Amino acid sequence: MTTDENTVYAPEHTPRLPWAKLAPEVYKAMISLDAAAGKGLDPVLLELVRIRASQLNHCAFCLDMHTKDAFAAGETVERVVQLSAWEESRHFYTAKEIAAIELTEAVTVLTEGFVPDEVYERAAKHFEEAELARLIAAITVINSWNRFAVTTRMVPGHYTPGAYKH
Repeated sequence: MTTDENTVYAPEHTPRLPWAKLAPEVYKAMISLDAAAGKGLDPVLLELVRIRASQLNHCAFCLDMHTKDAFAAGETVERVVQLSAWEESRHFYTAKEIAAIELTEAVTVLTEGFVPDEVYERAAKHFEEAELARLIAAITVINSWNRFAVTTRMVPGHYTPGAYKH
């Protein structure tokens, strides 16, 4: 993005409260859960899942973090940009990534009903059972992070890849 030095952006919003400092035991438990869930999963696939869930949950803080982490890990701008319209741009992703993205949507948007059998079955074809269990855990964890960040109005735009996990 090209910007003019004279461009004036809207001011940042103020976070509601520093939840991680006020509930450090919960934050540490989330960090541990996040690490355990992601263990053994392809890091690129994991970032795609985190980005897609964060898009669906409108979590700007996590979008900032996970797009930067994805780019730092070598992910392409094109694949990240196309992720919000993955159904029309399937050719950017592997069949395994599409299965994970579909499962992410089904788990994230439970208000539309249960996780459909066909979505689960497609994921099960691409992931061994233990890997699928970790994927489901990783999807659940990013949804939890999103809810903490959105509810407490964490401010995006200041994350540096590798600085910390969530």
